[in-house]
Amino acid sequence: MLTGACAPGLSATAPQTPVEARVKPVLRIDGEEFRDLNANSVLDPYEDWRLDDLARARDLVSRMTVAEKVGTLMHSTLPGQGGQLGAAASYDMDALGELVNTKHVTSFITRLSLPPAGLAEQDNAVQELAEGSRLGIPVTISTDPRNHFQYVLGASAEASGNTQWPELLGFGALADEDLVSRFGEIAAREYRALGIHMALSPQLDLATEPRWARGSGTFGSDVALTNRLGAAYVEGFQGGGHGLARDGVMTVVKHWVGYGAQPEGFDAHNWYGRFARPGKYLPLHVEAFQGALAANSAGVMPAYPIMTETTLDGEPLEAVGPGFSKQLIDGLLRGKMGYDGIVLSDWAITRDCNERCRAPTREAPQQPQDISTAWGVEDLTVRQRYVKGLNAGLDQFGGTDDVEPLLAAVADGEVSETRLDQSVMRVMLPKFRLGLFENPYVDPAKAQAAAGSVEDFALAARIQREAQVLLKDNDALPLKPGARVWLSGMSAEAAREAGLVVVDDPAEADVAIVRAGTPSEMLHPNNFFGRLYHEGRLDFRPGDDAYEALQKAKPNVPTVLALFLDRPAVLTSVEPLTDVILANFGASDAAVLDVLTGKVNAKGRLPFELPRSMAAVEAQDPAAPDDSKDPLYPRGAGIVR
Repeated sequence: MLTGACAPGLSATAPQTPVEARVKPVLRIDGEEFRDLNANSVLDPYEDWRLDDLARARDLVSRMTVAEKVGTLMHSTLPGQGGQLGAAASYDMDALGELVNTKHVTSFITRLSLPPAGLAEQDNAVQELAEGSRLGIPVTISTDPRNHFQYVLGASAEASGNTQWPELLGFGALADEDLVSRFGEIAAREYRALGIHMALSPQLDLATEPRWARGSGTFGSDVALTNRLGAAYVEGFQGGGHGLARDGVMTVVKHWVGYGAQPEGFDAHNWYGRFARPGKYLPLHVEAFQGALAANSAGVMPAYPIMTETTLDGEPLEAVGPGFSKQLIDGLLRGKMGYDGIVLSDWAITRDCNERCRAPTREAPQQPQDISTAWGVEDLTVRQRYVKGLNAGLDQFGGTDDVEPLLAAVADGEVSETRLDQSVMRVMLPKFRLGLFENPYVDPAKAQAAAGSVEDFALAARIQREAQVLLKDNDALPLKPGARVWLSGMSAEAAREAGLVVVDDPAEADVAIVRAGTPSEMLHPNNFFGRLYHEGRLDFRPGDDAYEALQKAKPNVPTVLALFLDRPAVLTSVEPLTDVILANFGASDAAVLDVLTGKVNAKGRLPFELPRSMAAVEAQDPAAPDDSKDPLYPRGAGIVR
């Protein structure tokens, strides 16, 4: 049994904090237990849970080598056993050992989508490996959103055994802070049961450019609503509005700032979308973050695109991505707004943009290894990008574990160890606050129950239904039990389970139901994210499956268009072909049918406008909320019964 001296001035009656060690020894002192994370048989301050978090973090940082500090500034991807970008059935523990023990990385995103028990076991293996490192620093595991419907590799994760809710636009449609906070509490409990500690969310970008592919991850176009719901999201995940609770999950609000103002909607993950144009509306996009920052979000993630035609305090913004902008981070976020949490760059901003990144072809398409978002600093070296990012105010670099260039910069005096310590402290403090230094492990046997109770699943299912927006009803609803339905884009089995009779010919039906999404085009098939994101037009045209289905059905029966709005659709061409238009932001067939049959009433209102034409879309300002001429449906539209 190992023992050590009791730290002076500590209360002998302090309650025991439960500890679990799988690799390192446990110290037993005065009847209490402590993990001996550096295995020196002495209770060091950073191992002593009776001390305050700040004192423990300072002690730990004082013991770290420069290499360990540099590794702390990397936020890498947990390597998968095969697959792309870490998406696999299990982690590659050999590769992870190199990252943890040689490169000293202690923050990672997980891209596994496994049932709860399996993911909990995998994340425990990560922590066991980390416990065996020199100082036993636990790993912070982050995730993209994994409780919704859309899955885009590199931007969101698949729900697997977790509660499934509408996209954040659906919460915007309901405009209920208490509901958002409740969702955050449930999702945080699920995350912690899986061994996840950081949510790379919410998106507080304003959905001001209708064609932008990432609008579904926002609360919509209204700045006041985004402020309120953003604060509720942070409070729900983190355990209150006064900072991170021990059982909470860190939120990283994003993307600071102006990301939604992307001309033509082309996303800044891509070379062709590397510019945004917030213009005179930059203060509005900044304001959208104020609620979440006031709620003490643990992290902020800068955006990708270069902000053009924009000034800050009367000065033009430097033509670099926000992760390299001293004006936007050190000056505005840290200086004027007083933010002192983690600033974590978005992914791949230090990587080189090669020819397949800039101009991929059919013969040489862009692959994951070609992804870079080093916009405005393409001509700098990787080393220079690290230095510029740290000088701008970054603490961690997302999507990389390339430590050598930063180590060289520190060795040559381009970055001081004092500057490293500042960021390392910011990264380490939440690990202490979350209790990871005492017990980073979770119980796989309890993970399924903790990852969503019966009541939680029921609430998520109800919100899928209530967050829908009924835009039009020519007295066709509710559908009666036994009604004969002709379907397009919807499961026949789901319709039968809803008490409807499915027929093969619209002429034999009582009603036709057409499920579809907002139209899109494949404009950049050779770009990695261009293949994944919806781009281009928003209007329905002849040849589109939904348009043709409505044309086929309308002469025979009343028609229902059930529409997933991941982007604002232009409905002018199909509106005359419909008797019912029911919009959703992520809902199962069963959820849609429950609204159509009157079992549940839709309660949502549009969180952004639906323009009348593509000409109106093209004429609007990408940074201005809801500014298209004469929209077919304004923001706030919706029939609520």
